[in-house]
Amino acid sequence: MQRMGMVIALKPENIAEYKRLHAAVWPEILDMISKCHIRNYSIFLKEPENLLFGYWEYHGTDFEADAAKMAADPKTQEWWDVCMPCQTPLETRKDGEWWAMMEEVFHHD
Repeated sequence: MQRMGMVIALKPENIAEYKRLHAAVWPEILDMISKCHIRNYSIFLKEPENLLFGYWEYHGTDFEADAAKMAADPKTQEWWDVCMPCQTPLETRKDGEWWAMMEEVFHHD
């Protein structure tokens, strides 16, 4: 299992909409997340900075392939079309990233 964390900014004018969307995530999206071997997925919001911190545990063997599978899914693309306008990627993210991936520097069970 691989723990993964990521961060992105949330536009202040979209906070209520983003919370509403994630209070009732489409079932097809939840199913695809599971099919791509992602578990224990959480998103946290830090106000007033309006930063979203995402965390999940990847239980597969080929994250790149599972990420490509998710990205190719039409319903996931539709979900992203709704969610992405609410977000502002960090300028410091790596090429190809929307959410900026983070380095795990500590863990304790």
